[in-house]
Parts: sequence; structure tokens; C-alpha cells
Amino acid sequence: MNPVVPAGQAGYDAVAIDPSQIQPQSYDLAPGDKIAVRVYGEPELSVDELVIDNAGFVNLPLIGEIRASGQSAGELAQGIEAAYAADFVRDPRVNVVVLQGRVRTIAVEGEVEQPGVFPYAEGQTLLSALALARSPTDVAKLDEVIIFRTVEGERLAGRFDLQDIRGGRSPDVALVPGDVVVVGYSTVRGAYLDVVKALPVVGFFRPIN
Repeated sequence: MNPVVPAGQAGYDAVAIDPSQIQPQSYDLAPGDKIAVRVYGEPELSVDELVIDNAGFVNLPLIGEIRASGQSAGELAQGIEAAYAADFVRDPRVNVVVLQGRVRTIAVEGEVEQPGVFPYAEGQTLLSALALARSPTDVAKLDEVIIFRTVEGERLAGRFDLQDIRGGRSPDVALVPGDVVVVGYSTVRGAYLDVVKALPVVGFFRPIN
């Protein structure tokens, strides 16, 4: 049996997960991130710019390779402090600064004027994402807008009525990095349904307060 994507209020509340569980409390470092490592009072050990390699490591003076991927900047700083304290520096104090993180994106597909992948911005919503895609086309099915989201490997979804949101009858929907917005088809309905049938989903989203 094909899953039914929850709509209306059920689309917001079908799975009661606090938003703080979706958005990490701190930024986890990953390959490609650019960081600076500052060891106070030890300029020869400080590095103004490092790129985390594909294996998730950075190379530092004296201590060599140390894993950075999967840690926050603060956790990496603590690991570097421990490594220097073990053999090289008495009571080291280390600060790690993220100079450039990986690009976070959302995607907008379906019946919009300019589908594509767009940079995610804090506070982004369904309406602002559709504005990036130059709004739905004239043939879009506005009561069949689905947001797909992956949380801890599980694909979740909710179906929303864009006219109700625009008219203030329903709240806008907060987006998170990685979300995919699919605007429904009124003239090519079969293609729209294929998207829904292909993904095992449950409802997820909450309104913006």
C-alpha cells in the first residue's frame, strides 16, 4: 500500500519531534571545512588556515594528524589541548574558529518557475523558498505542496496548502538544511504522485509560532 502524506494540521503534527532535535545545537565539522587553530601564547603552534581533508583530519605542528570531522569547534579545541598537554605544552589554551563551513542548501522542485538548489539561510520558510524559485507556475496544484525532510536516516514529509498559508489561515513552515520542497502538478498529476509513492514517509512539520 502506498503511504499517504499527512495534510493540513496532520501535516504539521503527525510526528511530534521538537525542532531542537532536528537542528544541531552546534555545528559539526566535516571534510572541506576551513578552520583556524589558535594556541594562546604559542604562535609557532597556531595555524591561520587549515582545510579538513577528505578523511576528516587536520595536520598540526608537533602533534601531527588529529581527527576533526564530526566534532564541534569546541570539542576539537579540547582534543588539541589534550594532545599538546600530553607532551609539549603546559596548560595549553586552544581556540578553533570555523572560517568557512560547507554550503547548506534546500531544493525546490515541481511546478515552479525556476526549480533548483538554493543556499539555506537561517529562518528560511516555505514561502521564502518559493520566492527563491520565482513562485509556483499558473498550473501548479497549490494545495499539494510537499516538504520532504530526512532526520537520522528517516524520510519524513508533510503536505501543505499554499493558498491557506498565503492567506494567513495556516502558519508558514520553517525549513531546515536539506529540505526538498515539491510543488504539486495540476496538469501532470501522475508525475507528482510518483514522487509521493517512491518515498516511505510520515508527517512531520510544526507551524511557526
